Amino acid sequence: MMKLIKNLNGKKILSVILQLILLLSVYLGIKIYTQRDLVSDTPPALSATLLSGQSFNLSKYHTNKPLLLHFWATWCPVCKFEQDSIESLSHDYTVVSIAMQSGDVTILKRYMQAENLTFSVIADEDGQLAARYGVKAVPVSFILNSRGEIVFSEAGYTTGWGLRLRLWLAQYL
Repeated sequence: MMKLIKNLNGKKILSVILQLILLLSVYLGIKIYTQRDLVSDTPPALSATLLSGQSFNLSKYHTNKPLLLHFWATWCPVCKFEQDSIESLSHDYTVVSIAMQSGDVTILKRYMQAENLTFSVIADEDGQLAARYGVKAVPVSFILNSRGEIVFSEAGYTTGWGLRLRLWLAQYL
């Protein structure tokens, strides 16, 4: 009887391990698929007006701090779940976000006020900025080092701590 129980436990453990490997493989496959078209190394030119009215030109952005370039949308439930982390990061790092196909400046200002968000936003009404970066779905985050090179990119939900760690590492890359 004990031998039978031990064999069943061993088979169950093996089954769970195989299921976890399968799940991880599917997850990684989806990750690779969603990130396949994202730009890498040198980002495309980006010159736009923020919701605040200030001009932003990525080629003129020079500082010793990394930059988080974050694509999102007001209609995206995952983005909404992630927005508090982006807000928190914006207090410690430079965050420039691009609101893809989320309406005009007036709509976005209302959204930011209603959600009590203060991070910098560029309105990408028609999705052309996102297309230049290879973004087909949101959220997508690019982390640039102090030389303006993309050192990390992530499609889909990312924890605040995960982004914070990548921003910290970008200082040394």
